[in-house]
Amino acid sequence: MSKNRILALDILRGITIAGMILVNNPGSWAHIYAPLSHAQWNGLTPTDLVFPFFMFIMGISTYISLRKFDFALTKDSVVKVLKRTLYIFLTGMAIGWFSRFCFYWHSAPEELSFFEKLWEASWTFDRIRILGVMQRLALCYCAASFAAMTLKHRQIVGLIVVLLVGYSVLLLTGNGYAYNEENILSIVDRAILTPAHMYKDNGIDPEGLLSTLPAIAHVLIGFCVGRVMMGDKSKEQQTDRVLDSHIIKLFLIGTVLTFSGFLLAYGLPINKKIWSPTFVLTTCGLASSLLALLIWIIDVKGYKRWSVFFEAFGVNPLYLYVQGGVLSILFGAIHIPWGEGSVNIITLIYSKTLLQILPPTAASCVYALLFVTLNWCIGYQLYKRKIYIKF
Repeated sequence: MSKNRILALDILRGITIAGMILVNNPGSWAHIYAPLSHAQWNGLTPTDLVFPFFMFIMGISTYISLRKFDFALTKDSVVKVLKRTLYIFLTGMAIGWFSRFCFYWHSAPEELSFFEKLWEASWTFDRIRILGVMQRLALCYCAASFAAMTLKHRQIVGLIVVLLVGYSVLLLTGNGYAYNEENILSIVDRAILTPAHMYKDNGIDPEGLLSTLPAIAHVLIGFCVGRVMMGDKSKEQQTDRVLDSHIIKLFLIGTVLTFSGFLLAYGLPINKKIWSPTFVLTTCGLASSLLALLIWIIDVKGYKRWSVFFEAFGVNPLYLYVQGGVLSILFGAIHIPWGEGSVNIITLIYSKTLLQILPPTAASCVYALLFVTLNWCIGYQLYKRKIYIKF
């Protein structure tokens, strides 16, 4: 099993990337089907699952990757982890900068000269958001990797418990469930990051500093599940029997985590924006169960033809996520002459085309599906040519 790539893992990774692109790119944010929108505060929607599912898978991939180094803290392993962390973090920052560049370039006063306009659009570092999705991935990957290389793997479970219990205490004593600036998470982020470099949501940055702690535990849970999936080296030849055993274990882990999360939610509500401990348990549990189901369908039963669409996303996940972000920015920034003025590509497709034949919410959803399809077309060409772009 260790020697053969687990296709189901690529498929689940692809499902999450396609889902992230889908929910991030509606035709209009004012018209979204409820399942394609995040919970406003406490609660859980299907959209709230895609990012934590990807982080869970990243934990499994971290186990597989570091296994090649025997989890030893060596120069090669440290360099690899630090380089990947830096690449992912800076890519996230670059996307944020590019978004602001395009926005200010288009909205700059007409009286500015070309070079003044270029300077105003380029120098946005005094108000650029420091953290974000890619940055959280980088920080959690780095922390989980060093934990895996410095601790005995049995101790990682203890670290997970310490992180989640400690964070629970912090939330309960620090007004952590308040959706305002009195929240301890908001206070810390505003003190360290400053409001100019934060996401604007009632003072809450959904990828803030303190909420990164349970996110690290999230990735470590994925790491532990990866250990269960891969098994020990002495059983590598017993592929079929080991695979069935691992499916059962994944279902059990998923069931225990999911029920634990829902039960504890009576005292610690499930909340994505603060990455509450119950959010970690519930989403990791659901991800583990879904992965077990996919392994049974794809790797055991061999039903693979339906999964090619998601496999193209799964083999180049971060690249396609970044590509989707860049294309989304360009679609909003590039203007095309229309009538006496101009419209951007999003308006042209959604308002001027889809909205003429569909209700607003349906048109918004169709636009998002078309955008996912466009990204898949590019990703499929990379997949066919076996081109893998890694960060």
